[in-house]
Amino acid sequence: MKYLTEFRDGPAARSLAADIRRTVTRPWVLMEVCGGQTHSIIRNGVDQLLPAELELVHGPGCPVCVTPLELIDKALAIAARPGVIFCSFGDMVRVPGSEKDLFRVKSEGGDVRIVYSPLDAVRLARQNPDREVVFFGIGFETTAPANAMALHLARREGLGNFTMLVSHVLVPPALEAILSSPTRRVQGFLAAGHVCSVMGTWQYPPIARRWSVPIVVTGFEPLDLLEGIRRAVRQLEEGRAEVENAYPRAVTEEGNRPAQALLAEVFEPTDRAWRGIGVIPSSGWRLTEAYRAFDAEARFDVGSIRTVEPARCRAGEVLQGTLKPHQCEAFGRECTPRTPLGATMVSTEGACAAYYHYRPLPVAPGAHG
Repeated sequence: MKYLTEFRDGPAARSLAADIRRTVTRPWVLMEVCGGQTHSIIRNGVDQLLPAELELVHGPGCPVCVTPLELIDKALAIAARPGVIFCSFGDMVRVPGSEKDLFRVKSEGGDVRIVYSPLDAVRLARQNPDREVVFFGIGFETTAPANAMALHLARREGLGNFTMLVSHVLVPPALEAILSSPTRRVQGFLAAGHVCSVMGTWQYPPIARRWSVPIVVTGFEPLDLLEGIRRAVRQLEEGRAEVENAYPRAVTEEGNRPAQALLAEVFEPTDRAWRGIGVIPSSGWRLTEAYRAFDAEARFDVGSIRTVEPARCRAGEVLQGTLKPHQCEAFGRECTPRTPLGATMVSTEGACAAYYHYRPLPVAPGAHG
């Protein structure tokens, strides 16, 4: 596999990496929050350029990966019902539930459709007034504005046959949960630029001060990530704990105010379960009273479905940065992209998938990659 240094940006990458090596004087642990950042790091060998004292661990910023098994089972139950058109982004259709996934439901006769925007689901509701159209609304703050707009339009147009199964999660409470954990190793964060392009950086200074951790907002290209790492390491070495914006071409302190206003109209905070992690207080969104009629979970009465997470899947530890994917006993053996135990192996932003596809590493005893 060819890594970053063999391509056009190689000289700039080597220069940034050399600056990081000169700066580091002792061991540090940084967490990149976003699964897209994880894939960029592993695919391009960014972590291979860093000094041995500096460790990158992978965070819970893959929305598919943190969607709880219980909600997947609720989605499967709704999608299997007659008269339902169940719409989802493509990266959700192979995420395993307790017994099957959305692809299996489709093969068994369910009308499951992959869409590229929640507005596609709204259009289907217009075109099929005699069918119930359900959109699986997952994601962090990044995808929430588009989902909110879909609900806003459905309410304005009186589309009574449109609902959304909501599983939105929020970054700041997740950081607080990681920092308050007794197994915490993380000493600094690389925050996700796309989330901050919507929400701004104003939520992060209290977290940085409370926990004495640097938080550097960065993008997704290898050079963006190296610059974010360089800034975070410099803060650690200097004993600072501040929020820095290393992605100013997309991120401002205040964020996208119109998008935030729409989000406040459609969603309100709620406790949310994270797959493999558990319930994090006020870490998600649910529909406000004005939009409660569009709640698919209530309309299809699937709230009673309860599911126990499989013990043999250690995705929760991976998502909290306490375990690298290849250290899981099931990695590459019981758990592969064809036979996944959890979403981290099939999601396009999952850390386990990144290691499986891009990082030839020895796996746990008895496994093969």
